[in-house]
Amino acid sequence: MATKFNELIQSEKPVLVDFTATWCGPCKMMAPILQQVKDQLKDEVTIVKIDIDRNPEITQHFSIQGVPTLMIFHKGDLKWRQSGVIPANNLVQLLHQYGS
Repeated sequence: MATKFNELIQSEKPVLVDFTATWCGPCKMMAPILQQVKDQLKDEVTIVKIDIDRNPEITQHFSIQGVPTLMIFHKGDLKWRQSGVIPANNLVQLLHQYGS
């Protein structure tokens, strides 16, 4: 999984990673928000959900303390990171900012 994740974040287009958990209430609130972002940006962005319980190696690598934690990668570089529920319009703005 880690190798595939590393390949994924090397993308030319921005990659939004959502560290999540099935038991997390705020994480469930992010699902429709991420769908809005995907609907608006279509193929301009890749959105990846990482279940922290199923992917302890990646979770530990990025020192995930709370969920949801969102990160934006562009060409392998971590450009932005924040925990908590983020509105769709803020994410779209950030993806445009870090994706160019």
